[in-house]
Amino acid sequence: MKESMWGYWIVVLGVSIMSVMVLLQNMTTTNEQDYYLIKSCLEASMYDAIDYGYYRDTGDLKMNQEKFAESFVRRFSEIININRDYDITFYDIYEEPPAASVSVKTNTKAGGIGQAATNSEGVDVTNKLTGILYTNSLYNPRS
Repeated sequence: MKESMWGYWIVVLGVSIMSVMVLLQNMTTTNEQDYYLIKSCLEASMYDAIDYGYYRDTGDLKMNQEKFAESFVRRFSEIININRDYDITFYDIYEEPPAASVSVKTNTKAGGIGQAATNSEGVDVTNKLTGILYTNSLYNPRS
């Protein structure tokens, strides 16, 4: 009986530690996670928005602004954490050469157990990234 009680308390301790870890992870934001998420979404969205017809005709890269913004928001929304508030702002989207600047402000909801989520305020973290696509292509359709 004594050994089974020790086993019971070890399981209870493990479950309580895991619960505290999940609670703390949902209440905090990590700048590094957000940075790499924005970076990968920015790069993939720029590749998605390339106008390949224009590239075939001229040999220069050009992207569609609307397609870039749509792709970025779609990719970003698939990966984000629902416990945080995000504010996405697009700055300086250039079609030729393809370049875009994105600012994402993350707000962590700092509500604890027993607190109303509407009354709690969190911490704002802003990440700003700029991406430029370029090529050293030897492709020249005019020659």
